[in-house]
Amino acid sequence: MEFNYLRIMTRVMTIEDIHQLIKKVTLGQFFLKLIDQLKSDYARWKEFHKSPRHAIQVPDGIIELMPIADSEYYSFKYVNGHPNNPKHNKLTVIATGQLSQVKTGYPLLITEMTLLTALRTAATSAMASQFLARKDAKTFGIIGTGAQSEFQTLAHHFALGIRDIYYFDVDHAAMEKFAKNLQPFRLNLHPCKDGHSVLNHSDIITTATARPGHQKVLEAGWVKPGVHINKIGGDSPGKTELDPSLVKKCKIVVELLEQTKHEGEIQQVDAKIYAELWELAAGKKRGRESAEEITLFDSVGFALEDYSILRLVHELAEDYHAGHKLDMIPEISDPKNLFGVIA
Repeated sequence: MEFNYLRIMTRVMTIEDIHQLIKKVTLGQFFLKLIDQLKSDYARWKEFHKSPRHAIQVPDGIIELMPIADSEYYSFKYVNGHPNNPKHNKLTVIATGQLSQVKTGYPLLITEMTLLTALRTAATSAMASQFLARKDAKTFGIIGTGAQSEFQTLAHHFALGIRDIYYFDVDHAAMEKFAKNLQPFRLNLHPCKDGHSVLNHSDIITTATARPGHQKVLEAGWVKPGVHINKIGGDSPGKTELDPSLVKKCKIVVELLEQTKHEGEIQQVDAKIYAELWELAAGKKRGRESAEEITLFDSVGFALEDYSILRLVHELAEDYHAGHKLDMIPEISDPKNLFGVIA
């Protein structure tokens, strides 16, 4: 027999596998490890082969591929954005991802990334807040208590020690869901009547709304000096969350400028950009420079963040023997005789 059936196995992580892995590591430690991984990877920005994501506009949404590679690993994520999905009891955003070995091209990890995308988005926001929020920040606000909200809140709780949370959503049921999910974490939860009220009480605020088009979730006249804003809901062409005149008042940090110009808040204004996030992680530029400035992390999500969480999950899964190893690639003694596998 000419075939070697000792397979090179690919680790596959399901939703339940990710749940059990985080349970073993603990959510707080997972967030802290992920933030450290993100800082390390962003600091070596120039080692990566980068490009804006490949996006296709489809009826009622968008479908994207997000690839990136360094000399050791290649990763990509398949992800969608369909704002009308909740009307049909489906998630707005779902994703799957893969981490492969550059030297051979073989896949090391295939995993769900719906949960992982929410985790990495929240960790990236918290990392940006560490760089850009005031050191004495004690309150966190969120407008939009949908699928991303608990992740954003807990990332800031674990990374910055914040316990006072102010929140609002036009959907009262979503606010009730948010409060119920966060009850075990013993945070001080303060429901608000509108976005303006959230902002009045918040040192750090995240906007995480899903409505398409150009919205004004935050207006320029509401914003007091010293606030840091993480904007995560405006993440595709034609979709924004902030008053354009507010954007012009902010000290702005982006992920990849080329991508953010088309997908972020800056698509609607000609605003000065202070830095890309990697420059803060690498110490090339300072984050917040005064207590009065208004800072904005104009986040649209970038492939490096997927790379970071895929690497972390791969390493933790190896340590904790999590997931399932499957033979996804034929391993044969004669690489030219692929047909022999089914003959």
